[in-house]
Amino acid sequence: MKYRQYLFGMQKISNTLSLASMKFKEVLGLTHIKSHLTASADAGRIPHAQLLVGPEGSGTLPIALAYAQYLLCGNTGGENEPDFSPCNSKCSNLTHPDLHFAFPVAKRDKDHPVSSHFLPEWRQFLKEQPYGNLFDWYRMIGIEKKQGRIGVDEAQDIVKKLSLKSYEGGYKVMIIWMAEAMNTEASNKLLKLIEEPPAKTVFIFITEDESQLLQTIRSRCQIIHFPPLAEEVIADALVANGLERQEALRLAHESNGNYNKALDLMNHDSEDLVFEKWFIQWVRSAFKAKGNKAAIHDLIMWSEEVARTGRETQKNFLRYCLTVIRQAMLLNYNVAPLAYLRMHSEDFKLEKFAPFVHENNVEALVSELEDAMYHIERNGNPKIIFTDLSIKLTRLLHNKAA
Repeated sequence: MKYRQYLFGMQKISNTLSLASMKFKEVLGLTHIKSHLTASADAGRIPHAQLLVGPEGSGTLPIALAYAQYLLCGNTGGENEPDFSPCNSKCSNLTHPDLHFAFPVAKRDKDHPVSSHFLPEWRQFLKEQPYGNLFDWYRMIGIEKKQGRIGVDEAQDIVKKLSLKSYEGGYKVMIIWMAEAMNTEASNKLLKLIEEPPAKTVFIFITEDESQLLQTIRSRCQIIHFPPLAEEVIADALVANGLERQEALRLAHESNGNYNKALDLMNHDSEDLVFEKWFIQWVRSAFKAKGNKAAIHDLIMWSEEVARTGRETQKNFLRYCLTVIRQAMLLNYNVAPLAYLRMHSEDFKLEKFAPFVHENNVEALVSELEDAMYHIERNGNPKIIFTDLSIKLTRLLHNKAA
C-alpha cells in the first residue's frame, strides 16, 4: 500500500468551530486564563511581551486572537462586544490594520517567503481550523513535504511593521505563532525590539515547546502555561457539533485534552489513523525479522516508503510512536486509568503489545525515536535514519523483561 498517497489523499475536513467573532466566551474552557488576561488589561497592566505555552489543541491561538481584539478595540468587562462596532468587526474579519501575524512558512513561489505572502490562506485557516496544528497549516498552503521556518526575512518584516505608527492610534499587536520555528538569526534580530518596543506595542508569542526558544527571548516575556482541555469541555463541544454524548466522551478521553485531535477523530480524518497502520506493519515486521531475511527486506521497503513522505509527516509519525510506547508501558505496569490511546485496528491490541515494552528496553526505545526525530529535523537522510531505526527496533523488542 502506498502510505504517502493514502496520507496526502486525505482531505482535511474543516473544524466546525469557527472563531470568526473571536469572543472569549467562544474559546473552549480556560476560564482562569481568560479572567487573568481581561482583568490585567482592564487594570492597565499589559505586558509588552507574553509567551503562551500549551500543547496542541489547548486553545493558545484562539485565546491570543481574542486577547488581541480586546486590546485593539479597548474592550472592557471581560468580553469583545459589541459585535457591530467598527473595530470589533475588523478584528472579526482579521483585517484590522494594527493586528499583525508571523508564522512558519517555506518557499513556494517566492524566493524569500514571509508571512505577508500567505495572509489569505492564514485568514482561511483561522476561520476554519483555529485549533489546527502546524501540519494542518502546511497542508493548507501546500508545503507539507517541507519544514517551515520563521527566518531573518520575517524578522526584518516584523521590525519594519512595528516601527510604523499604529493606524488607529491605539495598540499594535504582533502574534507570532509556533515561535519555536524561529531560527537563531531571526530571534537575535528581534531581541532589541522585544526589550524596547515602541509605545503600545504588544508581542504575543505562541509555542508548544518553550525549551526550543532562545533563553534571551523567554526572559523578556511574561509566560502563561496552558493545560490540556478538560474532557468534559471537549465532550460538550463535540455534542454541540452533533455527536452523541457517549461517543463524545469516548473521543474526548482519546484526544487527551487536544480539541483538534478530537475533531479529527470525529470526522475520521486523524493522521493518527494512518500512523497506526504504519506502526502496526513496522512492529510486526520487526518481530519477524530476527533470523528472517524476508522480514528484513520488508523493513527496508517500509523505511523507503516512509522516507518518501515529507519531513513534517515523518516527525509526526515518530511522535505518534513515542505516544504508543509510553501508553504500552502504562498498560504493562497496570496503570490503565492513565492510558488514553485506542488502537482502531481490530487485529492489533495494545494490551497484547504492552508486555514487549518494559524496564529493559523502554528507555532505549524512547531514546532511539527521539534521536531519529532530531536527525530528521536537521535534514538527515530519512531512508538511512528509518532503516537504522528499524534494525534497532528489532533488537530492542526482542529484549526480555527482567
